[in-house]
Amino acid sequence: MTDTPQTSATRVLIVDDHPMVAQGIQAVLEDHEGIDVVGTLSNGRAAIDALQRLDPDVILMDLNMPEMGGLTATEIVLEQRPGTRILILSMHDSPEYISSALSHGAMGYVLKDVPTDEIALAIETVMRGERYLCTGAEGAIAPKSNEATGALTGREQTILLQLAQGLSNKEVANALDISVRTVETHRKNIKRKLGISSTAGLTRYALEHGVLQGTGNPL
Repeated sequence: MTDTPQTSATRVLIVDDHPMVAQGIQAVLEDHEGIDVVGTLSNGRAAIDALQRLDPDVILMDLNMPEMGGLTATEIVLEQRPGTRILILSMHDSPEYISSALSHGAMGYVLKDVPTDEIALAIETVMRGERYLCTGAEGAIAPKSNEATGALTGREQTILLQLAQGLSNKEVANALDISVRTVETHRKNIKRKLGISSTAGLTRYALEHGVLQGTGNPL
């Protein structure tokens, strides 16, 4: 009689420029049934280059790394393989870091000082399609979830809405009867206030925070 095939293990790639951290996480995860660590890499560029070959389901991604950091790598990974789950593993617990990571498409954020078994729990959670924030990250971001958008001026919120809808700087300038240079200045200020580095990140932020729920009034 043929045995029933077992469910495939979750393929996990660890991307961290600290070898001891990466090796320690790998050792812990390999003790968990259902998790297969397919590799450890030291920066985002290496992760992009190995993406097709290693075929990870989940990437544990550090933020600050040489050559290419975690936020840029997250955007590129999700452009190339939208089904990949990105779980940020970082020492930074500031709301700005956490909000920015989620705005860039990460499905979870775990601080490096959590119990190691919690990393496995986070992997299982994001594999179910659910967001995972460790207690420290959740506590840091929850009271401030609406403050970033609130810090924008009315004009900046209008421009954020239009940029998130796909309008170019010139189109926004024409709609608001202002110069393209003024739009560019507002755009830079919006990105700085929200801790976001790309237009794609602005769109994701707008979706996650309900900015696109209304049509907005450019006046």
